[in-house]
Amino acid sequence: MTVQNVDYSTKIPNNVGLTEDRQVLRALEQWHPGFINWWMDMGPNGFQEALVYLRTAVSVDPKGWAKFDYVKMPDYRWGVLLAPQEEGRKIPFGQHYGAPAWQEVPGEYRAMLRRLIVIQGDTEPASVEQQRHLGKTAPSLYDMRNVFQVNVEEGRHLWAMVYLLQKYFGRDGREEAAELLQRRSGDADKPRMLGAFNEATPDWLSFHMFTFFTDRDGKMQLESLAQSGFDPLSRTCRFMLTEEAHHMFVGETGIGRTLQRTCEAMKEAGIEDPNEIDKVRALGVIDLPTMKKKLNLHYSLSLDLFGSEVSTNAANAFNAGIKGRFQETKIEDDHRLENATYPVLKLVNGEIRRVDEPALTAINMRLRDDYTADCQRGLDRWNKIIERTGVQYKLELPHVAFHRHIGEFKEFQATPDGTTVNEATWNRDRDKWLPSKNDGDFIQSLMKPVTEPGKFASWIAPPRVGIDNKPGDFEYVKIAA
Repeated sequence: MTVQNVDYSTKIPNNVGLTEDRQVLRALEQWHPGFINWWMDMGPNGFQEALVYLRTAVSVDPKGWAKFDYVKMPDYRWGVLLAPQEEGRKIPFGQHYGAPAWQEVPGEYRAMLRRLIVIQGDTEPASVEQQRHLGKTAPSLYDMRNVFQVNVEEGRHLWAMVYLLQKYFGRDGREEAAELLQRRSGDADKPRMLGAFNEATPDWLSFHMFTFFTDRDGKMQLESLAQSGFDPLSRTCRFMLTEEAHHMFVGETGIGRTLQRTCEAMKEAGIEDPNEIDKVRALGVIDLPTMKKKLNLHYSLSLDLFGSEVSTNAANAFNAGIKGRFQETKIEDDHRLENATYPVLKLVNGEIRRVDEPALTAINMRLRDDYTADCQRGLDRWNKIIERTGVQYKLELPHVAFHRHIGEFKEFQATPDGTTVNEATWNRDRDKWLPSKNDGDFIQSLMKPVTEPGKFASWIAPPRVGIDNKPGDFEYVKIAA
């Protein structure tokens, strides 16, 4: 794969030859003012004039593609960036397995492809909207810079999807691109398309859980789309994955640092029992049981993003060669799934059982299983942090039947360990398993901004190393006076 440098000579940085593609360039230039209006209305509230130490892609070479500099967020050079084209790439799955990858949209799959691109595109501005107030309660300039980096990259991911819509879907694509700027996260009349992207992100613990769990769903979806037989979509998603990795890093290290600080404070105060919640909270840190409840909430909301366990839509997308499985090319099977089966958790006579289903219709279940395994690796690292401090406590993922609104378990009540309960028991005990209003109020009480370089809020530990290897007291954000 050759390094492709990014052309910064147009208003829209790109490596797709927009200067030779005047029609698409004009369409994107017409869309640009609406995007900037949306960013000013719905982007980070109160910080549009701040100078932020942000990274920008200068090439799409995975080895060192970015440079860092101070920039005001509205001046950030969003652009259209695709991973390098693979010579002779073949469709790696489905009924067209082994055929040359498509460089244009196949007519029979036009509607399916457009819908997948629109749904992916809709999640990108949604998370910016969900996070727009976080700058005002940032626990440090380091963390403030991280949320802003996530935000500008979500904005770039929106550009990535809009480019595909504008270039390959004509008038329909232009209309869909305009609609992406009309919907709003949590709006009663024009909400975002997926449930988790209409939830509030009221505090930094929620943000870090979101970037760990929900952006990890984004990683799985992008990995699946990166397998696509439609080559421009594959290349777009492959480059997006290089940026998505940072978002999950922000989430995983944010939670890790919060756990570290809590455990250290408990040890310093001589508190052995993590369930002495009031005593722990009096130290100005977030108690471990409340973090576990937040984990339960965000994991269960993110599972819903995978859709139904058994899905003909997912089967059709796979069969068509549009959306594959996680790391499709590394799986050792026929990549057609005509006769294969896959175990699916289902309700059978009121009991949760594994049932073999055709692998083709169980694509969502398989992707969700891959997601769960990926989440577990992160939890293992968090548990090591707790273990090293000597505190006796363990974080666990809740059962997949817990707190679900989509799929096999949506009308079903189960505890985090998978025990079936009736509605009355659920209503009585839900505050033991999910964050209560009291929990939310407590977390909110800790959300006091810290804007002195090198200083951190009481509830979170400093990072082990700075962004771009900067020193601990580096001024990541120069807040406008």
